[in-house]
Amino acid sequence: MRIAIASGKGGTGKTTVATNLAFYLKHFDNTDVTLIDCDVEEPNSHIFLRPDCQEPKVVTVPVPVVQEDLCTACGKCAEICQFNAIACVKEKVLIFPELCHGCGGCLLVCPTGAITEKQREIGVVENGKGKDIKLVYGRLHVGEAMSPPLIRAVKEFSPVTTDEIQLIDCPPGTSCPVITAVSGSDFVLLVTEPTPFGLNDLKLAVEMVRILDIPFAVGINRSTADNNMVQDYCRTEGIPVILNIPHDRRIAEAYSTGKLILESLPEYHEQFSQVLGYIKGVLS
Repeated sequence: MRIAIASGKGGTGKTTVATNLAFYLKHFDNTDVTLIDCDVEEPNSHIFLRPDCQEPKVVTVPVPVVQEDLCTACGKCAEICQFNAIACVKEKVLIFPELCHGCGGCLLVCPTGAITEKQREIGVVENGKGKDIKLVYGRLHVGEAMSPPLIRAVKEFSPVTTDEIQLIDCPPGTSCPVITAVSGSDFVLLVTEPTPFGLNDLKLAVEMVRILDIPFAVGINRSTADNNMVQDYCRTEGIPVILNIPHDRRIAEAYSTGKLILESLPEYHEQFSQVLGYIKGVLS
């Protein structure tokens, strides 16, 4: 089972939910779990799990290299590139590696074989174990524009097995990185907050998951009794709300010191038990 924890915006509490659900699975449900942090631009699950990490694995992507003695500056490589990573200017071919998606189209259309490939490092994958929970996460190098190749490498590093549950802590938003992280999941838990911004971005995330045709539900973080705009929206759309984490100062204090909710406030374990029960019921 692969469960993705996503949201339409940052700061809603995806990592809070992902790490505590992983802790619940391992220590309350006695289930093997791997947490995969796909928010490679700013991974932070390791802050709470404090894993003993092994040697990081370097991740590279192929980028074109032009052999000028073979190049005729025909411009076909620039024409086929949909990402403007190649330009033909005054009979000289210019390569912009940061824009290249590594599709290999330029190699196929070059009539003289002047284009080859080299590998360019974009980040690393790290893995370890903390609090008896396996953790895999990526770190995108500063300045890199594209995270999906690294997200795919993070997911491929730990393929799904039949005897464990995988949790994917997704990047925020609804663009390519999130699509890459969510794809292949059995269930998506959309985490939101009861604010106008939270509701607006939740609607975008709901549309995304519906297009991907993946079962999903909503979890509300920092929930308050007098703010029910998200509840009303979910009720109107027929979306189940399976998690309500209250706006509790004690949770904020635990978070600020790098502690999990279930470590400091074990009485909240029933909240995560209900989440797991609902997901198992949907997927059984």
